[in-house]
Amino acid sequence: MPPVTVLFHRLADNEYQKAFRWYRRRSVKTADSFEAQMKQAVDDITANPQQWPLLDHVHRWIHVRRFPFFLYYRILNNSEVLIMAVAHGRRKPGYWRRRKP
Repeated sequence: MPPVTVLFHRLADNEYQKAFRWYRRRSVKTADSFEAQMKQAVDDITANPQQWPLLDHVHRWIHVRRFPFFLYYRILNNSEVLIMAVAHGRRKPGYWRRRKP
């Protein structure tokens, strides 16, 4: 199996940056922990993209441990995964579904 590359949709990257800055303004330690847990979630996806639950026929999701965020992603091919959203658990469900890969 080829190595898997995880890409971020530009809006998902914006969501991550916004959340990171929000935590950073409150606590450098918490921001660092958020960054580490995000990296762990991405590593978990990379290790086995098919492992995580299906949301619909193309999208899967993983919870970012210790934080109220979910990564919604789709498998593009055998070697690429696209994170479609870094969604806070209190946001309107599915707000990101109109995003084009």
